[in-house]
Amino acid sequence: MINADLTYDVAGNAFPLVTTRKSFWKAAVAELLGYIRGYDNAEDFRKLGTKTWDANANLNEAWLKNPYRKGEDDMGRVYGVQGRAWAKPDGGHIDQLRKIVDDLSKGVDDRGEILNFYNPGEFHMGCLRPCMYSHHFSLLGDTLYLNSTQRSCDVPLGLNFNMVQVYVFLAIMAQITGKKPGQAYHKIVNAHIYEDQLELMRDVQLKREPLAAPEFRINPKIKSLEDLETWATLDDFEVIGYESHEPIRYPFSV
Repeated sequence: MINADLTYDVAGNAFPLVTTRKSFWKAAVAELLGYIRGYDNAEDFRKLGTKTWDANANLNEAWLKNPYRKGEDDMGRVYGVQGRAWAKPDGGHIDQLRKIVDDLSKGVDDRGEILNFYNPGEFHMGCLRPCMYSHHFSLLGDTLYLNSTQRSCDVPLGLNFNMVQVYVFLAIMAQITGKKPGQAYHKIVNAHIYEDQLELMRDVQLKREPLAAPEFRINPKIKSLEDLETWATLDDFEVIGYESHEPIRYPFSV
């Protein structure tokens, strides 16, 4: 499917954790926290609580042969590195996230509060191109909104992970900038289900009745970008009231 648009009610605290199969949220939040910190090493992500970068950093044959790879667990210039240290052609770096947080904290929206991970000029310097590559924040009064764009998504396996990150990113940015969260809009350009996943999706998951959405809570002591960078852990996030159907083991396709 081309152009799938999803909306998450962050204002109403309706956390989009899939209920038609047992789903997990901690790895998604840990990965987002690593992006916020600008991490470029799979070991740092493991310390936060996720192994999502182990394979790309250490088992990708093309990356293992890449002269830009700095050794075990190195991911290169991907995701958070671009968000926190985008290389300028005249030297130096741009901290995109810092600029956005500073602007929003002052009530400023220049219609360009965009965090962009997609840098074709440095694809050869990283182990993976970004899938969800753009996060555009907008202020309307004192309410913060988010438009996130994703180029590709394996719906049965990846969508739940990405939904969690879009929701949490708006919730946490609103909290550290002193704004009220509004809606988060998630655009997926190419949303797909692989043939070996179709039967489970059609005949099992889609026939289950969705259950009530849980709530997501963030430690109110987290008040700044520095808090996220220095001491916040998964223990500072909590999901309340999550109930689900039985797990479904979808095959992974490459």
